[in-house]
Amino acid sequence: MPSISSKGLKMPESPIRKLVPFAEDAKKRGTKVFHLNIGQPDIKTPQIALDAVKNNTIETLSYARSEGSEDYRNKLVDYYKKHQINVSSNNIVVTTGGSEALLFTIGSITDPGDEIIIPEPFYANYNGFSTASGVKVVPVISKIEDNFALPKIEDFEKLITKKTKAILICNPGNPTGYLYSPEEILKLKEIVLKHDLFLIADEVYREFTYDGLQHTSVMAVEGLEQNAIIIDSVSKRYSMCGARIGCIVSKNKEFIGTAIKFAQARLSPPTYALIASEAALDTPQKYFDDVKEEYVERRNTLITELQKIDGVKVANPKGAFYCVVELPLKDSDHFAQWILEKFNHNNETVMIAPASGFYSTPGEGKNQIRMAYVLNKMDLIKSVQILKEALKEYNVE
Repeated sequence: MPSISSKGLKMPESPIRKLVPFAEDAKKRGTKVFHLNIGQPDIKTPQIALDAVKNNTIETLSYARSEGSEDYRNKLVDYYKKHQINVSSNNIVVTTGGSEALLFTIGSITDPGDEIIIPEPFYANYNGFSTASGVKVVPVISKIEDNFALPKIEDFEKLITKKTKAILICNPGNPTGYLYSPEEILKLKEIVLKHDLFLIADEVYREFTYDGLQHTSVMAVEGLEQNAIIIDSVSKRYSMCGARIGCIVSKNKEFIGTAIKFAQARLSPPTYALIASEAALDTPQKYFDDVKEEYVERRNTLITELQKIDGVKVANPKGAFYCVVELPLKDSDHFAQWILEKFNHNNETVMIAPASGFYSTPGEGKNQIRMAYVLNKMDLIKSVQILKEALKEYNVE
């Protein structure tokens, strides 16, 4: 019998999607499931983006340019300028989602056996992208007690080897919602310059910052021109997860030239999605102001309700729309399945993401979950009440 590759066998399951069959079974039994497991906003996609596709008169759906149309990349230049990121269209490669941007980036800067240091917990698919490229993730642990702030620079220093090629951060963070301060970004600048590393920043949640805090982009820091790489996407910014349009941004010409070769190999990003994404750049500022206000209210609602449950510890996110919650139990993977498979409260239950899948250190995050506050406030209150009742019953069992 033909064998599967060792790389394929090592590919991790998604901690977010692996529970889908149990959620579907619960729904078939007539149980309502509140989805707090995935960052799929219920916010409406800007009408301007939908209309651009609906009203288009294309007669031949042809290939787009491998690096994305010049019109779209020029409009992205204007968008970035508003965020104190000064780049040209030649610094941008459009990709099929932020996922492909990460794959192209890892493929461009690493060889099999190389290492990337990532503060954990981190976006679960970083594990998958690294495994697919034969690259080793070297985690540096951040703690819920510190609200998942940047670990000490000494913690990074002792992990750097000849195989280390980059430090990767998500800012604001998924799954933590942590927003790195300007001082923390400068500390990272110091270490990547000292050791001649790339600094990759996944900035897809750039717009979602709270409490008067501002996002600091690695591309806005002087002196990082040859080291900084941005991973970006329209998915969360415009609630366009299904469009699958992202991009890589860097001033390092050799890196961008290499990424374009990967882009050419997959031919082009999808044309209709490019049309929608280009139109979305004309979304008025009020859209973002309203969305941010809504997420602040949701965050405050969720944290307030969670803090009412005995034994629960929750980090206070300053960005994105996730929070990590520590529960009074030993195995959140088992609990997340149990709450779908064997529990309901008034014929309702919740779907959560076990946090162990957001760590690469064995045993870490086993008593934590990630919750995405992508539902309206009343549904969030109801979801936490269900969680509270579930914990009572689960801990009795």
